[in-house]
Amino acid sequence: MGSLEAPTGTENGSAAPAGNGKNLSAEGGTRAPPAEAAPESDVSKRRRSSVLPLDVGTRVMCRWRDGKYHPVKVIERRRVPGFGPNDYEYYVHYTEFNRRLDEWVKLDQLDLDSVEAVVDEKVEEKGATGLKMTRHQKRKIDETHVEGHEELDAASLREHEEFTKVKNIATIELGRYEIETWYFSPFPPEYNDCLKLYFCEFCLNFMKRKEQLQRHMRKCDLKHPPGDEIYRSGTLSMFEVDGKKNKVYGQNLCYLAKLFLDHKTLYYDVDLFLFYVLCECDDRGCHMVGYFSKEKHSEESYNLACILTLPPYQRKGYGKFLIAFSYELSKKEGKVGTPERPLSDLGLLSYRGYWTRVLLDILKKHKGNISIKELSDMTAIKAEDILTTLQSLELIQYRKGQHVICADPKVLDRHLKAAGRGGLEVDVTKLIWTPYKEQS
Repeated sequence: MGSLEAPTGTENGSAAPAGNGKNLSAEGGTRAPPAEAAPESDVSKRRRSSVLPLDVGTRVMCRWRDGKYHPVKVIERRRVPGFGPNDYEYYVHYTEFNRRLDEWVKLDQLDLDSVEAVVDEKVEEKGATGLKMTRHQKRKIDETHVEGHEELDAASLREHEEFTKVKNIATIELGRYEIETWYFSPFPPEYNDCLKLYFCEFCLNFMKRKEQLQRHMRKCDLKHPPGDEIYRSGTLSMFEVDGKKNKVYGQNLCYLAKLFLDHKTLYYDVDLFLFYVLCECDDRGCHMVGYFSKEKHSEESYNLACILTLPPYQRKGYGKFLIAFSYELSKKEGKVGTPERPLSDLGLLSYRGYWTRVLLDILKKHKGNISIKELSDMTAIKAEDILTTLQSLELIQYRKGQHVICADPKVLDRHLKAAGRGGLEVDVTKLIWTPYKEQS
C-alpha cells in the first residue's frame, strides 16, 4: 500500500516550483547548534583522526536542516575528491524519523565528539546493546525500521533494507515542480549515475537532462494520461489506464511511485492492473495529482493495490478522494472491497479516517438498529474493516454471541470531530464507468 498525505512536517516531502526548492522542517531536536567553534585542541585532533573515516553502522549526532542535532546511524559512505581520512561523505538514517528523510551529509554536519562504537546488529537484537539509549528511544528505532513491513520476516526485512538502503535519485522534475524523493527506486542501470531525473508529466517518460525533456515536450502530443476519462467535476479529472494497453506508461508510473513508497513491490508485469490517475486540468493539459491501482481480478476482494498522492499536492484532501473513489467503483461493481495489505503508515491513517467518517455519518443519521452486514452493503467496506474500526472507537460490544453497535449521539459527535474533515467529495453523477471485462 502506498503513501497518502503526510500528517506532520517531519513525514512530508519537500516540493516547490522548479528552481525554488524548499527545505523540510521538523519540530524539536535533541541538541542546539553549537556556538562558533573554538580552535581545535590536540586531544580533539587525535580523536578525529582515530574515529575517521566513520564505519558503516556508527551512531553519531548530525546537524539537520532545522539547525538542530539529531541521532543518526551511518548507512553508507563514499569518497569525495581528496586523499585524507576526512574525505568522505556519509549516507545517514535519522533514527527519530522515517526512512524517507535519509540523506547524504558532509563531515562538518557531524558531531564527532558524540561518536558511538559500531554495534553488531545481531547482538543488539538480543538486547546486549552498548549504546546509551533509553528503552523508549530503542523502541522508536525498532518501530521506524519495521514500519510498513509488518508482514516481512526478519530476514526478508534485512534483505529489503540492504537493497533499498540508499536513495539513488535525489530529486525529480515533474511539470512545474521539483520534488525531493523519499526512497530508492530500481530504475534501469543506465540511470545509476543520475541524481536528478526529468519526467514528462503526460506520458511519464524520464530523461537525464533538461535539454532532453525540452526536446521531448516539443514532440509529445499527449496532454493527459493515455486512457479513458471516466470522471470530470470542475477542474478534476480521473483517467482509467489499462496496463496491458499502455505498458510503458504503467511501468514508468511504478518507477515514479516507488520514489515515494518504501515498501511498494515494483510490478514489471503491469498487464494485470488498471491505473486510476487523478489530474488537475487547466488550459495547458491535465496534470497528475496522484493515482491508485487495482488488480483486474482479485480473489481477495482487493479494490486497491497501491495509492499515492504526489508531495506537491498533499494535505489538500486528494488522498481521501482517491480512497472514496475506489469504493465508488466497488459499489458500481456490486462488490465489497478492501485495500491490499500491508498498509503503509500514512495509508493506514488515511483509511482509518475514511472508514470512521463514513460509518459514523451513517450511524448518526440512522434510526434504530443496524447490522455490520447492512453497513457493508451500504458502503462497500468489507465487514472485517467495519468491525476493527468500530472496535477501535469502542462503539461495539460482544453480547450473547453477537456484536452489538452502541451509538450514543454525543460519542459519535466527539469521534466525528476527532476524525477531521472528509476532504473532496466524489460526485457520483459525474462518474461514467463500466466495470472491467476481459476482451475475448
